[in-house]
Amino acid sequence: MTNLTFELISQANAKEILEFEKENRDFFEAFVPSRGDEYYQPAIFQEIINSLIEEQLQDLCYMYVIRNQEGEMVGRINIVDIVQEKCRRAELGYRIGQKHGGKGYATAAVKLAINEAFERHRIEQLEAGTSPSNRGSQIVLIKNGFEFVRREGQAVQVGDRLEDSIWFVKKKAAD
Repeated sequence: MTNLTFELISQANAKEILEFEKENRDFFEAFVPSRGDEYYQPAIFQEIINSLIEEQLQDLCYMYVIRNQEGEMVGRINIVDIVQEKCRRAELGYRIGQKHGGKGYATAAVKLAINEAFERHRIEQLEAGTSPSNRGSQIVLIKNGFEFVRREGQAVQVGDRLEDSIWFVKKKAAD
C-alpha cells in the first residue's frame, strides 16, 4: 500500500497549498469548476485559508494536505458540508496533482479519509461527486466501497460547458 500521511490545512502549509493549486490549476479545471483568478492571489488565498481554519474549529469541514512518504505534497482531500440530519453526513472531495497521478495516491488517500471521517469526525455517511468524464475518480470511489446513487443532469459548470454529476455514497458499517 502507498504510504501517505495527512495534515490539516494551517497557516504553516498555506503557501505550499497555494503553489500546489497554481501548479495544477489547468489540470484540475479540466474536471471541476474554475475557482476564478482571485482565488490564486496570495492575499485572497490567505483569507480563504483563515476562513477554512475557522470552519475546521467549528466542526463544519476538515481540509487535509496529502503527503507521500518523502513528505512531498501530492494532493488534497476534504471532508466538507458536514450536516446533522437523520445521520451525520458530509461530502468527500479530493485532488491529486497532475505529476502524481497513476501512483495509487487517490485510492490510498480516500481509504485514509474514510477512516478519518468515520472514526475521528463521527461521520456516518460520505457522499462524493464526479464528472462523467472523470473515470479515474469513479474507480477510486468504487474501489473504496462507494456505491453509485444518482446522476444529476447539467449540474456543474466546467469551463465553457455544463456537465452532469455522478454521485456515490458510502455509509459507515454498523458496529
